Amino acid sequence: MKICFATNNPKKIEEVKAALGSNFEIVSLQDIGCHEELPETGDTLEYNAFQKARYVKENFGVDCFADDTGLEVDALAGEPGVYSGRYAGEPRSDERNIDLLLKKMEGTELRSARFKTVIALLLDGQEYKFEGIAEGEILPERTGQGGFGYDPVFQPKGYSQSFAEISMAAKNSISHRGKAVQQLITFLNHR
Repeated sequence: MKICFATNNPKKIEEVKAALGSNFEIVSLQDIGCHEELPETGDTLEYNAFQKARYVKENFGVDCFADDTGLEVDALAGEPGVYSGRYAGEPRSDERNIDLLLKKMEGTELRSARFKTVIALLLDGQEYKFEGIAEGEILPERTGQGGFGYDPVFQPKGYSQSFAEISMAAKNSISHRGKAVQQLITFLNHR
């Protein structure tokens, strides 16, 4: 099955391709001729995921799925949440986002946090939603070279390493996006 993953993030595409395996051919926005930034104007992950997927379907006529992910930190009353990708402002920068997060958490004992992903799938004129959550905590400093986004400062529950230190296969089996993608795969394989 050929389907578009509506994202401009090559790391996300790589992660999802690894999780989906050979039964699916994932095409990117560039592959379908979409070179613009997709709209994300909502205040929920679900709204943004469906907004991006609908934009691609309406403008390019392609069945697709889109995701939106947020990091919710308990000590910061759920920040950065839906604004995780642009927490430190424009232009988007993973490094500046992490710097701001760590600065805001200085001296904080409460480190619990979670990643949430919502995947919106538009397929054959129908809309479907899949969600994944990964509980963990925010580390006081960056560790590891892998992953992207907040991975170097997020340690998943039950692990002694950050998302940036574990393999992609291990991350896909426990991560928020991995859990949502597994639901997507199960759905696509049984339709």
